[in-house]
Amino acid sequence: MTTIGVEEEYLLLDPDTGLPVPRGDEVREAAGLGRLAADREVQHELLQAQVEVATPVCETLEEAGGHLLRLRQAVAVAAEEHGCRIAACGASPLRRGRPVAVTDEARYRAMVTKAPQLVAEQLVNGMHVHVAVPAREEGVQVLNRIRAWLPALTAMSANSPLWDGQDTGFASWRTVIFGRWPVSGMPPLFQDAADYDRRIERLLDAGLLADIGQVYWQARLSNRYPTIEVRCSDVQLSPDEAVMLAGVIRGLVKTALAETASGAPVPDHEPELLRAAMWHAARHGLGATLVDPGGASQCAGDVLHQLLCHIAPALEASDDTRQVTALTDRLLRNGTGAERQRAALADGGIRAVTDLISVRSTVP
Repeated sequence: MTTIGVEEEYLLLDPDTGLPVPRGDEVREAAGLGRLAADREVQHELLQAQVEVATPVCETLEEAGGHLLRLRQAVAVAAEEHGCRIAACGASPLRRGRPVAVTDEARYRAMVTKAPQLVAEQLVNGMHVHVAVPAREEGVQVLNRIRAWLPALTAMSANSPLWDGQDTGFASWRTVIFGRWPVSGMPPLFQDAADYDRRIERLLDAGLLADIGQVYWQARLSNRYPTIEVRCSDVQLSPDEAVMLAGVIRGLVKTALAETASGAPVPDHEPELLRAAMWHAARHGLGATLVDPGGASQCAGDVLHQLLCHIAPALEASDDTRQVTALTDRLLRNGTGAERQRAALADGGIRAVTDLISVRSTVP
């Protein structure tokens, strides 16, 4: 079984105003001391108005979903103990007039010195999916083969349409925010693992990156685990949607590994086409067309059907077909998180959006 792990980032919001509140250290400590989560499963983030959770290594989607439910509850309980709520949205719908405090670590302080405005606007939350690969060499080949599907994943996961109380016109504003860092966006095509390492080393040697953690490509080799880390998704409103994306991403990785083993040629996509396809996906989500891996513009639903057909053998091998297919059908019926946030804004304003994105404790 190809194992997976999921990381989710959440905002900490004032339940009355919907504004971010800097209580990350307190919430993380309280969650780690509670009965629902271990300390290492709840982590700090760049800004004090954020926390991150990480599941253990999982073999099945059901296992991953169970851990995400448990961890969301752990952090929700801890947040309520400190007068706030966690919010599962890709970007903060509202911001304060002054920057949120940065977590007091040397790495984060250095980031503020280098890019103060970018850090101040980093109130964005992603979902990262780790999928095990046999070795780094195979991992690089997977990166090369999944690049053209990253725009579709971004569109499926779009959950950040609002910023400063307004509709940005983008389904995933988080994608735009994150794309401003020096090494971000679509990963390039690599010759092999040595090429991957050499190119990152040159960035480090030139002083353009402080550390390897600032390689913000939307998919990369993990520098901590023997995994591919796919980072293009906004955090999801519900664990079910996170499970759907984890299943699709695992299917893509397994399909790419099978293609590598068979000696199938690596697709050679023009970098400008991939960048534009990603921008288009962030702009429209599933509300318009998507660019498929062949470079053709098609109805978003047709591209998702093409994606599911592409990974069908891998889904079947993992016994994920029924679950992923049903959840994808639900997504197409109900809309992305971005569409639901916009509907909430139209119906009840920012207060309705805050209610939609907030995760409440079910513990009495």
